[in-house]
Amino acid sequence: VIAHPKYQESKRIAIFLSMPDEVQTEEIIKDIFKQGKECFIPRYKPQSNHMDMLKLSSTEDISSLALTSWNILQPSDDDTAREEALAGGGLDLIFMPGLGFDKKGNRLGRGKGYYDTYLERCMKHPRGKPYTIALAFREQICESVPVTENDVPVDEILYEDC
Repeated sequence: VIAHPKYQESKRIAIFLSMPDEVQTEEIIKDIFKQGKECFIPRYKPQSNHMDMLKLSSTEDISSLALTSWNILQPSDDDTAREEALAGGGLDLIFMPGLGFDKKGNRLGRGKGYYDTYLERCMKHPRGKPYTIALAFREQICESVPVTENDVPVDEILYEDC
């Protein structure tokens, strides 16, 4: 990931805080700060498909985040001081989680459409859609995954031995 050309050229990067069953992102987040890039993480709104990408100020900032009912760390709803990526300069790159992927770039998420809806909003930003890279385990690559017309394929899937 860290040697990837898209990562190297990106300044504003959104990345998920991994759950135990996902590719672990902690070292990538540390590198984002080490290289002086800007780091944004998701804040999901329950009972909707709305998600914002809010700026982290440092790796240590993660310890100040609230744990949701889904066991995901994210900024609390009353945290209004953080920059939202689309309210500012947009994003260059989004690292995306998923449950399954196919070689056409289709992604099976957790069923709420948070990332698809967010990418639609990105397309309306003056900067346009950021490059998207899904982080996966080899076992998550399938022949095909079910998609709907609202699903936005990822640009690239990185996994071991890809």
